[in-house]
Amino acid sequence: MADLKNGPLDGIRVLDLTRVLAGPYCTMFLGDLGAEVVKVEQPGVGDDTRGWGPPFAGGESAYFLCVNRNKKSITVDLKTDDGVDLIRRLAASTDVLIENFRPGTMEHLGLGDENLRSVNSKLIYASLSGFGADGPMSDVPGYDLIVQAWGGLMSITGAPDGEPTKVGVAIIDLVAGLMLGKSIAAAAIISSPEKFPDAGATRTRRLCPIRVFRRPIVIS
Repeated sequence: MADLKNGPLDGIRVLDLTRVLAGPYCTMFLGDLGAEVVKVEQPGVGDDTRGWGPPFAGGESAYFLCVNRNKKSITVDLKTDDGVDLIRRLAASTDVLIENFRPGTMEHLGLGDENLRSVNSKLIYASLSGFGADGPMSDVPGYDLIVQAWGGLMSITGAPDGEPTKVGVAIIDLVAGLMLGKSIAAAAIISSPEKFPDAGATRTRRLCPIRVFRRPIVIS
């Protein structure tokens, strides 16, 4: 699954704890730019999209392969102390960690931003969620279809006199992934002067939270 080539993010290591589309699309983008992406999957099951099909290519879901190219893959059981400890040790030697669990999950596991920054002060910690880590809807799952409806995008799609219609592709997930990928790339450049000597001044804060719900407001 890994076919890494030199690129502008060559030398940047990404620990990818995301699944389905928005997060994996973000890390696919980073991998395409040359970053080393290590995808963490659930033992025995893997990413949800491994079973999505047809079409399949060589027994693998074509959907999964499309958004997980240029990545390495490992399985880690985050329900065990050993699994959590392994992620902590991997985070200590990585440049970027990205996750799209429900807000509060990583903190509950002891893998939140502040926890991991204690073992790697330069870590870029990126979170992707439907409605953000705080606020009255922080616990609400944020699937693409839900956010298309909440954001009003479906109201301008379809027949003029018809019902609101879903956009043909999961556009909210794709745009959210691209926005987060762009933010991570910028943070990597300004946080690693030894790898990007011409990038200019460095900054210290490297937390990149992206709320999927903000994206339809931008595109509609």
